[in-house]
Parts: sequence; C-alpha cells; structure tokens
Amino acid sequence: MDDKQLMATACEVINIEAQAVNVLSAKIDENFIQACHLIAACKGRVVVTGMGKSGHIAGKIAATLASTGTPAFFVHPGEASHGDLGMITRQDVVLALSNSGETAEIVTLLPLIKRLAVPMIAMTGRSESTLAKFSSAHISNAVEKEACSLGLAPTASTTAALVMGDALAVTLMTLQGFTRDEFALSHPGGSLGRRLLVLVSDIMHAGDQLPVVTGDVDVMGALVEMTAKKLGMTAVVDAQGYLLGIFTDGDLRRILAKSIDINTALVADVMTADCQVIRSDILAAEAMQVMEEKKINALIVVNDGNKVVGALNMHDLIHAGIV
Repeated sequence: MDDKQLMATACEVINIEAQAVNVLSAKIDENFIQACHLIAACKGRVVVTGMGKSGHIAGKIAATLASTGTPAFFVHPGEASHGDLGMITRQDVVLALSNSGETAEIVTLLPLIKRLAVPMIAMTGRSESTLAKFSSAHISNAVEKEACSLGLAPTASTTAALVMGDALAVTLMTLQGFTRDEFALSHPGGSLGRRLLVLVSDIMHAGDQLPVVTGDVDVMGALVEMTAKKLGMTAVVDAQGYLLGIFTDGDLRRILAKSIDINTALVADVMTADCQVIRSDILAAEAMQVMEEKKINALIVVNDGNKVVGALNMHDLIHAGIV
C-alpha cells in the first residue's frame, strides 16, 4: 500500500465510526428512558459488566457514572461467577455490555441476577439477543458494520457503546441535579478539582503577609512595603482600612519616567485609584479570568464594605495549580 492508500484506510475507519455515532440519537427511546429511571431509583450502585473489548468500555462507563454522581463500579463477568458476584446486592442495578448479547460469561450470570431480583439493563447490538430479552431495559447500540477491514475487530461497535454510555451518564447527571461543586468533590486531586474547589480566600495573602500602606505614605515607604511582601504591589488604604487604590511596579516605572521624587511624592497621588477588586469567597479560577480579561497581574481582595482583606497575584494562582 502506498501512503495515499494508508491515508484512505484511516479516513474510512473514521468515517465508519462517525456514522455509527451519528445514528445513535435515533436509538434514544423509551428503553433508554426506562434505564435512566431504573438507575435514578437505585438505592445501591450500578454494577457495570462486560467481557473483552466491551469490558474495557464498561470500565470507562462505570468510571464516568461514578464521577458524575451515579455510584458505580466494574465487575469482570468471568470473576463474578467465581465469587465476585457477592459484590452485587439486592439494591443494585446491573448494566451489562455485549455487542452480540450472547456473551457466555454474562449469560451464565443471568439466573443468579434473577434470583437476586436485581434489575438489569442490557446494552447490545441485537434486540433479539438473550441479554436483550432478559433485561428490564434494552439500550441498542447496533452498528451497520465494524470499521475493521475484516469486519471482525470491535471498533465501531465499541465506539457506539462508549458514546451511548456517556449519553446515559450525562442524562443521569442532569436528571439528578448534579452540581459543579459535587463534581469537584469527586475530583479533588486533579486540575479540575482545584479549579472548582479553591477559593480566593484559600490562596490570598492576608494579615502580616498583606502589603498595605495608607495614602499619606510617600512612594519610598510604599516601595519598602512592596519589597518586604514580595507581591510587586501594595494596597493603598485610608486610616480606617478602606481601599483607596493600588500601587504597582508599573506605577513606579511611570513616575520614574516623569522624574517624580519618590522621597516626597505621596503614594495616594501616583497610585491607580480605579483598580480591580474581588471578594474572598469567589473561586480562584474566576480571579484568574479577571486577570486575563483586564490584563493585570495582581488583585486586591475586599469585603462587602470595601475594606482590604487580602491580595494575590498570578504567581499565587500558578503555585495553587489554577493556571
């Protein structure tokens, strides 16, 4: 095969799988809705099972369900008949994946699942299969053909199952009112969790670490404060602690360019008065968005009364893993 033929083969695979996905929306019917209601009413967990390539897809579906508010885990059907079936309780729902609907390892489990009176949802490519007929709800992910040139390797069928599993998980997430905060709680170790959990109050500089001077301090005094607190800025406040403005490295460069005497000029006269502020109870990710939109590197944190309570800069966001 020459390079053009190789490219044509790859494109054909993509087109076949894309077509397999495109027709899935027509398969969202009363059985899909029934499956959603069965899972939503489940007081236990969704036990997802599948053999071979379907097993790999089943594992991913279980993980997606679990991370989007539907407790779920994967059970290998071969291991289930050798003791792992004890992981299934009468409060659970079984979701079984099999393109043929005749996978022997899963069919073997059907009498035991029936004895437990556990609802089973089958996701197969054949509505007349054993699993489909046994199930409480059958979700069809039938494809016209596999993308494999031999028509044998599970390709389009596994892609369709994966997409249908995502549709099921996201529909359930919406049905159950799963929130961003709940999503973050199940992803505390990753960047998604940090972006959804970390508040400005968690990373801002406050107390003795907060750079702040009153407006009657000269520029040199403000520079001393900036150097000590190492944020490249200082908040400027009145005698009661209410915000007057911000003095930054940029302000310093501008006054030096004008040959202003930093030993006599008051910081209140050369600060940026109309500065951007945020509250301490917003997400740090929102603070990052403000910095990017306003093209600034630091923010003053104020309370509802406009008193300064903290400050942070882009380095704090980077250190916290928000950026």
